[in-house]
Amino acid sequence: MQMQTITLRAAPSARRLAPPPPPVSSSSLSAGRWIPHTRCWRPRSIRASASLEQEVKERADSPSPSAGKSSQATRRDVRNIAIVAHVDHGKTTLVDSMLRQSKVFRDNQVVQERIMDSNDLERERGITILSKNTSITYKGTKINIIDTPGHSDFGGEVERVLNMVEGILLVVDSVEGPMPQTRFVLKKALEFGHAVVVVVNKVDRPIARPEFVVNSTFELFIELNATDEQCDFQTVYAIGLKGKAGMSADNLADDLGPLFEAILRCIPEPRIEKDGALQMLVTSTEYDEHKGRIAIGRLHAGELTRGMEVKVCTPDDACRIGKIGELFVYENFGRVPVESVSAGDICAVCGINDIMIGETIADKVAGVALPTIKIEEPTVRMSFSINTSPFVGKEGKFVTSRNLRDRLYRELERNLAMKVEDGETADTFLVSGRGTLHLTILIENMRREGYEFMIGPPKVINKTVDGKVLEPYEIAAIEVPEEYMGSAVELLGKRRGQMLDMEASGPEGVSLLKYKVPTRGLIGLRNAILTASRGRAVLNTIFDSYGPWAGDISSRDQGSLVAFEGGSTTSYACINAQERGILFVKPGQDVYKGQIVGIHQRPGDLALNVCKKKAATNVRSNKETTVVLDEPLSYSLDDCIEYIQEDELVEVTPLSIRMSKNPKVSKKGKN
Repeated sequence: MQMQTITLRAAPSARRLAPPPPPVSSSSLSAGRWIPHTRCWRPRSIRASASLEQEVKERADSPSPSAGKSSQATRRDVRNIAIVAHVDHGKTTLVDSMLRQSKVFRDNQVVQERIMDSNDLERERGITILSKNTSITYKGTKINIIDTPGHSDFGGEVERVLNMVEGILLVVDSVEGPMPQTRFVLKKALEFGHAVVVVVNKVDRPIARPEFVVNSTFELFIELNATDEQCDFQTVYAIGLKGKAGMSADNLADDLGPLFEAILRCIPEPRIEKDGALQMLVTSTEYDEHKGRIAIGRLHAGELTRGMEVKVCTPDDACRIGKIGELFVYENFGRVPVESVSAGDICAVCGINDIMIGETIADKVAGVALPTIKIEEPTVRMSFSINTSPFVGKEGKFVTSRNLRDRLYRELERNLAMKVEDGETADTFLVSGRGTLHLTILIENMRREGYEFMIGPPKVINKTVDGKVLEPYEIAAIEVPEEYMGSAVELLGKRRGQMLDMEASGPEGVSLLKYKVPTRGLIGLRNAILTASRGRAVLNTIFDSYGPWAGDISSRDQGSLVAFEGGSTTSYACINAQERGILFVKPGQDVYKGQIVGIHQRPGDLALNVCKKKAATNVRSNKETTVVLDEPLSYSLDDCIEYIQEDELVEVTPLSIRMSKNPKVSKKGKN
């Protein structure tokens, strides 16, 4: 392992001048395979003279070392894989091409892009939020595919599904290379001992640098203490959008055949106990209006049949009896009802309405619970409370604390990375998550469902160890043009960031900055850094560890413009108000006392009247002056959450998002 590391880092010029890999043929695949990061063919561990198909068959039929001790076997007709990557590296697009080439859809069927992103929010934001299951069939082998989120705030979804698979496809962009979320998902996969196939995607980009990306990925494996076998990963080059793949970046096939072959060759068959007692760990749940709660997981042992009675249990021996109502497996792009499922496959179960994620569906007599799913702790907390503004109940259907409580605790049934606690009052709840985006998605879903409520500013969750306060730190990777690098460095310095690395990112004059920043300092940073770089910077973060308290951090230099009178805004008042700062409201809009109507151009809040009307007098003016009103600033939900401070709230309704001063905090300050 050390010799590989020295060779990789000490002779970069030798790597660039090395000859390209020879063309891949069936005979070469039988004799061995090309390892891009070592520039050599690796002999296969089984007889080189055997063909690839014969070798796979022999491996499946050969007994394992522990065959004499248990009834474990392998299923040759199934592979279970998860596709993981950093956000925007092309996971979902690659799955689209895999589905199309597997003839999942009719030739005349209209298929939208990113078909796995079926949620409205996923399509609007262009990101994957929930993990989803599908399957394809290639050369008689069923490949169960799980598409996972790429954003770090939804890492809990990735941690859950890794329990269901034996290997992963690690998709890496051919220009950016490994990014923060790439490190996180790879670390989790290596901890599970999963096999990894690296897919260098988007190799058709003009500034693609696949060789650098493969070497960077190899170094990441070493940093994460991967085993020798895991470091010897298979690399496949692909263009997910066009549905092409190959063993060399310069020689791609016309389809994804090389990728499918790599999955069959490198991802191990599921190891099962076919004759053992039934065991199925529930890793995900869905809800259907007709079927009720649906439990999804991989069958580890035994056979599950429709109508059979089972035991639902947890590791602490809390068990109850249930009955399987309906049974489904994933075929192509949907669920197909079946009468029975054998061990090693991924299935969906209906009929047990109180089943929870992490519980085990086991044999009624001899069933034993599997270890429950462990998820990393949340780092950010926000308060949810009932709407107390004068406009309460005008736009939403669910406004009471009971409605709010039921919805929040229902979210815990499928969102393991989230926690809900009761607040100081009966109508306040503390919701903790992986980050502000994690909580923002919940808030957006709730407002679309008809809920009205108010939320407080995000706060980090600190720990106290040996009398010392520790706060969460995150690794921030910022891609910024060189001309704006000074502004970015200044912003991160003000927020207690520590620079870890700075390097050129491709030939476009873009620099990649890596910082270790307190999570407190990241709140509101995205908008600030976009403003400083004129919208050209890209910020990605991932949780790192807990560290010493970094000190006070000032996140906002300007105050707010606050309405001290309710009513409808007028043009006359807005003309005078816009001289004080930037407004959020326009003429004719209803506001209430205490609502934030703009950003003050100076530190500190300023109360003003945006509903003032022009006095009607009998004195005629000599000349009518024409004043043009500025376009009001439109803030999204994410922007509002980043903007508010300790004494401010965000009012969320199905039709509006407003900000206001918190009257409870204001009263405490006066006392």
